[in-house]
Amino acid sequence: MLKVRFKRFWNGLTQKSSSAPDPKGSGKNRKYWLMAALSLVVVLWTALGLYWSNSPAVADVVTLAEQSAKAQGKQRVVGYTTAYTLRHLADTLLTKSGGYLSNDVTPPSIFLDNMPSWEFGVVIQVRDLSRAFRKDLSRSQSQSTEDPDLAEAEPLFNFNNDSWVLPSTEGEYRNAIGFIDSYMARLADPANGQAQFYARADNLSNWLRDVETRLGSLSQRLSASVGQQRYNTDMAGEANAEQSTPTDNQSQIKTPRLLVDNVFYEARGTSWALIHMMRAVEVDFGPVLEDKNALVSLQQIIRELEATQESVWSPMILNGSGFGLIPSHSLVMANYISRANAAIIDLRELLQNG
Repeated sequence: MLKVRFKRFWNGLTQKSSSAPDPKGSGKNRKYWLMAALSLVVVLWTALGLYWSNSPAVADVVTLAEQSAKAQGKQRVVGYTTAYTLRHLADTLLTKSGGYLSNDVTPPSIFLDNMPSWEFGVVIQVRDLSRAFRKDLSRSQSQSTEDPDLAEAEPLFNFNNDSWVLPSTEGEYRNAIGFIDSYMARLADPANGQAQFYARADNLSNWLRDVETRLGSLSQRLSASVGQQRYNTDMAGEANAEQSTPTDNQSQIKTPRLLVDNVFYEARGTSWALIHMMRAVEVDFGPVLEDKNALVSLQQIIRELEATQESVWSPMILNGSGFGLIPSHSLVMANYISRANAAIIDLRELLQNG
């Protein structure tokens, strides 16, 4: 009985509320205002995402390094430009428009993937150069003691690139930059002979070997955007070589369509970082390159890498076939990367045998 009475009461209440007039259409107004607010948020997020997706311009690290040394009342010694370039690239990752986005968990950056891929390409080059500093560039021999600041900075740059908190990636990279600053201050101090930079042909060749392998991998991944049937050349050149598990003589290699733009922007970020590094190398290793008659080879590498930074006028990375009607941005990028890589191989030959 109580249920019946309650049901009648509820029906009467709902009927009255539904039959009550809405003189000003407040329900519709609320709906329109809600839709307008959501539309405004989407527009703002889109505009902010487009702004944050613009990569920084290529900087004149040589001039900036000279200004940095003068600001500290010191001269720009050998190695200072390369060390400053390492610092500049890491700092740019944190201070560019939008800051460091790879570890963001809030809109609109959580919806972006091109800029995090670009950042990853820069991070890889920063890690490789910091390892070269610790392993080769700051040591005279294989038995020499490693620089304490560089020994602290290198593992910090290798910290997880997408950690949000506890600790955050930005915090670890800032700490690494602090150690690079300390190394640069000691390097430019004539009274401190502990911090050194050895601009030798073998040190440069060792770092270029790492760059060569990175660009070779990127070139293959970019070319695989349209799919390739490849022969297995893993064991070529050595009849008695062995591998862990057998593989097919031929395989179909293709980058998934949704990852094509990620590989493209990773290559773009890698090239952006290498342009700065090569310009610094041109200054610090200038006498070595001239002695090997290899300076023009380095300049050609820089020119090939600069071509990768041309504006992309298409709203998306197109992935047409090699000779089809629709262009393939990945194949164009692979062309420049491969030519730069071939020039690096030639440069290493000159450094070793020239």
